Amino acid sequence: MTEPLSDLYRSVLSQLGEDPGREGLLDTPKRVAKAMQFLTQGQHQRVEDVVNGAVFSSDNDEMVLVKNIEFYSLCEHHMLPFFGTCHIAYLPRGKVLGLSKFARVLDVYARRLQIQENLTLQVAQAIQDITDARGVGVVIEAQHLCMMMRGVEKQRSATTTSVMLGTFRESSATRAEFMSLIR
Repeated sequence: MTEPLSDLYRSVLSQLGEDPGREGLLDTPKRVAKAMQFLTQGQHQRVEDVVNGAVFSSDNDEMVLVKNIEFYSLCEHHMLPFFGTCHIAYLPRGKVLGLSKFARVLDVYARRLQIQENLTLQVAQAIQDITDARGVGVVIEAQHLCMMMRGVEKQRSATTTSVMLGTFRESSATRAEFMSLIR
């Protein structure tokens, strides 16, 4: 599949007025095609496969928080990167998820053409579905190159989105505990 995609990027370079045959661009179409396949591989992945059964019985019913998980994604509107950190917390109900799986679940959704608002919701719903938790909270803080490199060109702009499910939505105390822990 890399070859047809490479041909398309070669055509894009030509349409931009570049010479795809010049030394610096000779392998660029192939490299861009491989990069785009990597950056969008999440659309071919299933959460169940990356979790791989790493859900374990536990008597813990207190908040579990994994914070500052780095991610990189591509905006579906301009196909430019957005990147930042994700904080995920949940209140277990008899089951806990292996800690590395939080980053893997995030990457399944981040490695798609995406908007931050949907990414936040998808991660929260996936953690809820996997763990059957009493509640899930997800906060994503990101910078968008579509705002930084083009358009309004605001270099220090950042976007924060949150999704609260179950107890995180219903209990202001639980939500406040989560928010204080990620600050």
